[in-house]
Amino acid sequence: MPPDDAARTARVAFDRLLESEAPALRPLLPPGFADAAERYVGLLLEANRQLNLTRVVEPEAIARLHLLDAVAALPLIDAAGPRRALDLGTGGGVPGLLLALARSSVAWTLVDSVGKKVEAVRSFVEQLGISNVIARAERAEALGRGDLRETQDLVTARACASLPVLAEYALPMVRPGGSLLAWKGPITEAELAAGAAASRLLGGGAPEVHPTGLSALGDHRFVLVPKVAITPGRYPRRPGEPTRHPMA
Repeated sequence: MPPDDAARTARVAFDRLLESEAPALRPLLPPGFADAAERYVGLLLEANRQLNLTRVVEPEAIARLHLLDAVAALPLIDAAGPRRALDLGTGGGVPGLLLALARSSVAWTLVDSVGKKVEAVRSFVEQLGISNVIARAERAEALGRGDLRETQDLVTARACASLPVLAEYALPMVRPGGSLLAWKGPITEAELAAGAAASRLLGGGAPEVHPTGLSALGDHRFVLVPKVAITPGRYPRRPGEPTRHPMA
């Protein structure tokens, strides 16, 4: 199916999901969101012919696993009230670019370590005329020791890493009073405990698990980690170290 046709079909499927599964989310979406999201999906699928940006390419799956999965976080994001937010491991821009479309008052930084993916996201931002997004091709460990340290009200991440590894990537960039919001599937008590231990060392609080409340998303859930204190200067460790040797 041509990208534009697939994008239109995904939009129709997303509208059905909102009506049947998530009517409370519809009032949270700004005017024009559906038009912009449809255009973004078309651009994403077109670019995906050359780049490995997403494995989700069927319209029904795009509606559920990209569009609905992203905006399902809006109640938690609105409760946090961020002015500056960063999407870590953004890939082709999910969920960060969709969240930027939904919340234009937030200044979003979309980060990925793969330069070609970031170039694609920059192209999407330009073609969509989005003014509240910048994209950066850097490793999280470098940003956490650089100009973004302790600057973000919110860091989002989907399918990025286990919770203790993600905590070390993200929490150094979060200001005290901000939070990390992770998209997760099934999460074990062992991963939660390890994430909690790592969070304590990094200036974070106890992780909170929030179900999506949407049957269409199955066992997806959100894990919210508050930042309660400044991260000690020794964290994050050198690039690659958090993955090779998780803190807990």
